[in-house]
Amino acid sequence: MSSKCAPESGRVVPVVDRNRCGAKQDCVTVCPFGVFAMGVLGPAERAGLSLKGRIKAFVHRGRQAFAVNADQCHACGLCVTACPEQAIRLVPANIPS
Repeated sequence: MSSKCAPESGRVVPVVDRNRCGAKQDCVTVCPFGVFAMGVLGPAERAGLSLKGRIKAFVHRGRQAFAVNADQCHACGLCVTACPEQAIRLVPANIPS
């Protein structure tokens, strides 16, 4: 675990920009908490892509990173730093009060 990681998860969640993700898998490799996995875009995700995003998706056969365990994010930012496409950002989690 990185020394920058929060001791608890759930403060933030990673969001993958579907138009930027280049399926490089760096986020999957670097995340110590198993937040990311590679998957194939579904019809709803494909529908929201820009022209550039559709071209990228075609080249990568629809494969992209997904934050499958976003609730396990400890806000260390390793995924943000590792992503060569700058496709990941951390946003505050919607925590009910």
